[in-house]
Amino acid sequence: MTTRQAPAPATSTPSTPRRRGLGAAYGWWLASDTASALSTSLAGFAVPLLALGVTGSPAQAGVIGAVGLAVRALATAAGGVLADRHDRLRLMIAGGLIGIVLAVAFTVLTLGPALGFASLLAVNALLAARNGAFGTAASAALKDVVPASALGRAQASNQGRDAVIALGGAPLGGLLLGAGGWLVGAVMILCQLVATIAAGALRALRRRAALPDDAAGPAPESAGPGVPADAAAGHGDPTQAGVTPATPAAGKPEAPGEHAPSGSSSTPRRSARAELAEAFAWLWRRPDLRGALLVCTIVNLGFNAVVTTVIYSLQQGGTPPTTIGLVSTGIGAGMLAGALAAPFLVAKVPAGLLTGLGLVLVTASTLALPWVHSPAAVGAVLAAGMAGTPALNAALLGYFMVATPSHLMGRATSVLDLFATGAMPLAPLLAGLGLALLGRGPTLLIGAGLCAVSAALALGTRQLRRLPAESGWVAHAAAITASAEPASSTHPAVRPPAAQP
Repeated sequence: MTTRQAPAPATSTPSTPRRRGLGAAYGWWLASDTASALSTSLAGFAVPLLALGVTGSPAQAGVIGAVGLAVRALATAAGGVLADRHDRLRLMIAGGLIGIVLAVAFTVLTLGPALGFASLLAVNALLAARNGAFGTAASAALKDVVPASALGRAQASNQGRDAVIALGGAPLGGLLLGAGGWLVGAVMILCQLVATIAAGALRALRRRAALPDDAAGPAPESAGPGVPADAAAGHGDPTQAGVTPATPAAGKPEAPGEHAPSGSSSTPRRSARAELAEAFAWLWRRPDLRGALLVCTIVNLGFNAVVTTVIYSLQQGGTPPTTIGLVSTGIGAGMLAGALAAPFLVAKVPAGLLTGLGLVLVTASTLALPWVHSPAAVGAVLAAGMAGTPALNAALLGYFMVATPSHLMGRATSVLDLFATGAMPLAPLLAGLGLALLGRGPTLLIGAGLCAVSAALALGTRQLRRLPAESGWVAHAAAITASAEPASSTHPAVRPPAAQP
């Protein structure tokens, strides 16, 4: 529910050929990212249930989940640096190949006698490391293949895709797991193969096509009042007042998905820690983004603790995996319904209002769960609570991409992911220990209380409340930057490397 685009003002009009070319690039990106996301969803569903079946202990299953989330958080930090240093599409291909190897290992593990706590802990940690290290590159690459004027619509489409995976991933996982863990692994192998092929096709498209600007922002003269000319051209970089963006080599325009890795022969490469710190410092100076980081951290911890508690309690009660899948089906159904309205809401309703209302809905649904027990009823309650999250996510993530300069995109995305998922290793621990020590009801109320805190923060933070609707994102981001980093400054707080993505 995070964390990770916005169209430019309505006055911009990209050319028809550019729309067609970037549409094809987005299609390949979406195919690759969707296949990878489905593989991750299947593993995320199967591993905890396999762990509970093997160990019989919610606490041990919680440890496996917590370690996996912690490893992913650390790998995400490294992944952000890699995404800004190297070709993002090459990283997507490498991630797919590694995913195939790990899916094969998972399949072999489920077929042999070595399946146990230690082996599941190890394979889950490796899967999490791959997702963290290479998932950021895919997220950051979206800004390279979609024009600024279409980022909001792309995010709304992504929310619909996520809803479909949430709707079908768990039932599919339950069906496959009912036949055997090896079948889950076989489908994971197929998904990673599709992800790799699609990423390769996207890279081939990039090599065949050359567009004037991979970000395809609006023409400077159509940026609208109050927006610097360069603020409309490319990746949202010009939202940095006082920063001179680097450009592609003369006479060599970037194609879909292409970006120039940070650093050059004339610019010594800094340490990964310094590069990550630069992105964190930039985000923390942005009052419009800082509040979103805190809200994402709290609501993800609370909501995931609630869902994990529900799944663990159902499994301990002897509910079959196919029935447990109704919980995720409910989440997916609510997200799918919300995704249908998300494009309209993002365009017409201020992002700040969407954020507050979406979090209130989530809080209300989690507060009702202690008194709801059947899987179908739990799924229905969660469906109602999740109906507002597609618009919430599309608004926050869309504005985030517009406000973030391209040369920081990978690292900024990793910082956002770290905040969104940094506390999530506590969710399975909270669920497992809470069930063992307190029981289902009190544990659910703790998670619901965290969701309530996030809603209160969103409603009480002025900079979040003031986020405008989609058409105002570029101008709003530029105004925030201008006030934080005056253009007259001769020493900008954020200075891009000689060559940027």
